Amino acid sequence: MDVKDAIETRRAYRSLAPVEITEDIIAELAGSAQLFCSCFNNQPWRYVFVDDDKILSRMHEALSAGNEWARAASLIIAVFSKPDLDCLIKDRRYYLFDTGMATAAMILRATELGLVAHPIAGFSPKKTREILGIPEDMEVITLVIVGKHADSISPVLSDKQIAAEKERPKRIPVTDFVYRNMYRK
Repeated sequence: MDVKDAIETRRAYRSLAPVEITEDIIAELAGSAQLFCSCFNNQPWRYVFVDDDKILSRMHEALSAGNEWARAASLIIAVFSKPDLDCLIKDRRYYLFDTGMATAAMILRATELGLVAHPIAGFSPKKTREILGIPEDMEVITLVIVGKHADSISPVLSDKQIAAEKERPKRIPVTDFVYRNMYRK
């Protein structure tokens, strides 16, 4: 699978089936992040890969309503960083951008491996820090929910989530977010 195929294949599925998380899978995902670009090669990203059943169960406490489907994850990756791990050039703070790019590389590699890697915003960063021992000065940016795409629709999904399982949600037209040479309203 080439990068274009991985981009086109990647979907934020919510109906997950269990998958064995091996050291090789974690090494592949982490290695994809490790090799990605960052400002002055600072590599500000930090990850906790959670595949232990007891800790996964505790992580369910950090999930927001509507993300009950994430309880079926075989792996939850906590993504975090802080501004002083990366370039601070005047008012430009690169840590979120660089961590996002590395995480995107990880998500695409997961897709190549036949996994679903679904980043979510619906969680408590405070509970995540408490459960995983992440220091207070670190910003928990997202959780990436990992599993195999299930053959059947999860019974905990809302009607809107079920619709998104069946058909890729519409994307905004490229002409709505790309400008050539100059921004225009």
